[in-house]
Amino acid sequence: MKQNEKVVIFSAPSGAGKTTIVKHLLSVNNQLSFSISVCSRAKRNIESNDKDYYFLSVEEFTSKIAANEFIEWEEVYEDNFYGTLKSEVQRIWKAGKVIVFDVDVIGGLNLKKYFGDKALSVFVKAPSIEELENRLRNRKTETEATLQTRLGKAKKEMEYAKDFDVILVNDNPEISSKEAERIIDSFLNQ
Repeated sequence: MKQNEKVVIFSAPSGAGKTTIVKHLLSVNNQLSFSISVCSRAKRNIESNDKDYYFLSVEEFTSKIAANEFIEWEEVYEDNFYGTLKSEVQRIWKAGKVIVFDVDVIGGLNLKKYFGDKALSVFVKAPSIEELENRLRNRKTETEATLQTRLGKAKKEMEYAKDFDVILVNDNPEISSKEAERIIDSFLNQ
């Protein structure tokens, strides 16, 4: 298998720290390129279009579904669609890079199924549900209602950890990032 045909999938419940780990990997390994997901939710203050996500309206998103432009997509929360465009994968592979996905758990499983042996799937897990709640509260981006929704979803998502190739417990972001480097290097050198 050619190096640039490989993909690395990071999935986790909200607040587990997958994005922190992915950003670290992208900063230390120039073979990797981030796959920008598409979403229909509102952009957060710290996010930018075409860098963190491609932000679309619900109507724009559903028209891309109808045009079969996604590898995978799902409605994560009501009217909050997320997905991976086929064109995004082609863009990165054309550049000769290894794709890194930062996606929710169901998206990660769907990508693993789609890419098969070309993919390494990593489930990032917080040390406990209490720690996950603390991290989400410290973000200060959630209302109490959305926080409770995310925690309920996280508990269900934890059940899928066993379906991933690797489970990475993110107790300490620095140590977990180094462990992720080791895991990725091993996969890329196979």
